[in-house]
Amino acid sequence: MTVGSLRWKVAALITLACCAVAAVVGVLVHRTTLERTMRQGEERALVWAAMVAKEYRAGTPPEEPAPWTESIKRPDELPSPLRERLAVESPATWYDDRKPDQPWMWAAQWVNGGLVATSRMEVGSDMIRLRALDRAMVRAALTALAVVVPISVCLAEPANRRLRRVARTARRIANGDLDARVAPAPPRRGGSLARRGGRDEIADISAAVDSMAASLQHRLLAEQRFTADVAHDLRTPLMGLVAVVELLEEGETTDLVRGQVRVLRSLVEDLLEVSRLDAGAEVAERVRVPLAELAEESAARVGVEVRVLASGNPVAETDPRRLDRILANLVLNAHRHGAPPVEITVRDHVIEVRDRGSGFPPELLADGPKRFRTGAAERGRGHGLGLTIALGQAHVIGADLTLANAPDGAVAVLRLPRQPSG
Repeated sequence: MTVGSLRWKVAALITLACCAVAAVVGVLVHRTTLERTMRQGEERALVWAAMVAKEYRAGTPPEEPAPWTESIKRPDELPSPLRERLAVESPATWYDDRKPDQPWMWAAQWVNGGLVATSRMEVGSDMIRLRALDRAMVRAALTALAVVVPISVCLAEPANRRLRRVARTARRIANGDLDARVAPAPPRRGGSLARRGGRDEIADISAAVDSMAASLQHRLLAEQRFTADVAHDLRTPLMGLVAVVELLEEGETTDLVRGQVRVLRSLVEDLLEVSRLDAGAEVAERVRVPLAELAEESAARVGVEVRVLASGNPVAETDPRRLDRILANLVLNAHRHGAPPVEITVRDHVIEVRDRGSGFPPELLADGPKRFRTGAAERGRGHGLGLTIALGQAHVIGADLTLANAPDGAVAVLRLPRQPSG
């Protein structure tokens, strides 16, 4: 499971959401409690200041000490913030937090003679309780996260598994396994999932992937049946045509007809080979093959000028007939659609065919060889069967055929499998 997987993204999103909710609730509770504490402190301080003012107005003799004597002050004896507020309104209050560990709530109001009745209430215990409440909320939020996040991740895991199954199926389809399906077809009895109300977005994606695979499979099978039917229907009349052409008198016209018949015969043989590859009836017969020697023989058999470059005397255990067919098709494709010089480079279990033309078209590199599709016009005309057959025969012998473009032309690299020792 990677860090960027949906599972951990869901966990991170849930954690962020829970933290946001806990922070908002904590701030609201903190502010509400703080406002209530400040309001209660102001009310108590104002009550005591009013009592001091009332006793002072009652006229207790100055020479007799009274409990409120120290609470009657001159304005210049007051803290400046309280004095400023008292100048605006009376009574006035002020929260004194100059000593954070021992805050006070002040209240003051004017009495006779320009004096001020004051009271000072200690609110440190209230602030301690508020801080304790904050710590309790933090602990409660962490506890809730420790419980909610794992449960949410576990609840989201079934959906994650379904999405991973869809992704695996899509990759199998992209790799050519058109029998792959996300899920078996639902039973007909009892109605569809949509009618039963059990369908969701993931089920819709799964159904779309399965429908796409079925459509691709249907089209591919139709194309394969068409190829096989055309090849078999043309084979019998073609054999008769070949026999008749051999009976014609020698001449320029006869040579032209024979050449076109050979082209048609090669096309039908290619179609028959493609149909056998589609049917999966081909089996490799492996023997030890000197790769450089086989490459030279293949180049000589197709009758085109090719330069073979070999590194040492590489040998591989493979099917020589199929390897010869692959190399012949790659060389002919490079000769017909590329530009000279055409080179075959042979290394240990690797054969590379290179031309100096315009390169493979982007559509071919993106989608792979397709029958009856030749790609870009600048690489010439053809039936699109040569590379299709080369790719199919490479699959039969277990080789990997890669098509790419180099700065100076097209490159086809065939990597033969290494047989395990012993």
